[in-house]
Amino acid sequence: MTASKSSRARNARSGGQAGAARNASGARNASGARNASGARNGAAVTNGNGGAARNAAVARSGVATKNGPAAKGAVTAKTAGGPRGRTAAADDLDTRTAGTGPAVWLQLTTFALALAGLGVSIYLTIAHFSESTLLGCSETKGLVNCTKVTTSAQSYVFGIPVAVLGLAFYLFAVAIMSPWAWRAARREVHLVRIASLVVGIGFVLYLLYAELFIIGSICLYCTSVHVITFLLFVLTMFAIAAWGLKPGAAWPQRLTPRNLAGQRLARQAAS
Repeated sequence: MTASKSSRARNARSGGQAGAARNASGARNASGARNASGARNGAAVTNGNGGAARNAAVARSGVATKNGPAAKGAVTAKTAGGPRGRTAAADDLDTRTAGTGPAVWLQLTTFALALAGLGVSIYLTIAHFSESTLLGCSETKGLVNCTKVTTSAQSYVFGIPVAVLGLAFYLFAVAIMSPWAWRAARREVHLVRIASLVVGIGFVLYLLYAELFIIGSICLYCTSVHVITFLLFVLTMFAIAAWGLKPGAAWPQRLTPRNLAGQRLARQAAS
């Protein structure tokens, strides 16, 4: 009887320990399952956020993705301007600045020089026909002798006084060097400017040769006209080098490989 009771007690204790062990194992399993589920959920969230971050990065970098037209729009906006990343805003700025010509300082400088040359040419023409002495010009036998130059045989070209030719040239120069002419959209205006200055600088070289090697004297007023013509020639050539043969159109609109590529991409995006 006593042995039977002790056996039952031992069985009860071992059953209780086994139940406790099962309960602990179940609790651990449930906790592990919950933790695993949470880990999976966390991973899913992390992956979702990572995918969103990657998509956002892709959209920012301008690469077309499967997310729709937004990323494609970014590509079009970034590549429509050509290899260097010109944007539609930059192209719009080019359109607004079209027809402004070269820099304002160059327009005003050339216009002021043309007006100065016109003033000197008018004075030389008046002095030629009135046979008056030029103010401030030496009449000695030295290198500077205005009267000797203005009354020499070389003061006429094809029977026309050089002073009159200079006056005609600078009347034209004032018009062609005005800001309105610099901003002209017609290419012919700029070609005529170049041609006139090439002729003018050639005539200046002839007059310098005549003064130094034939007459043996120079005229200060004539020399001032020569210097002005040379400066106009240099500034005009500089404008061609910096703004192209047609400065009246905005410089970025010249047909360069970059702009041609940008135009092709813009047409592809529009289609």
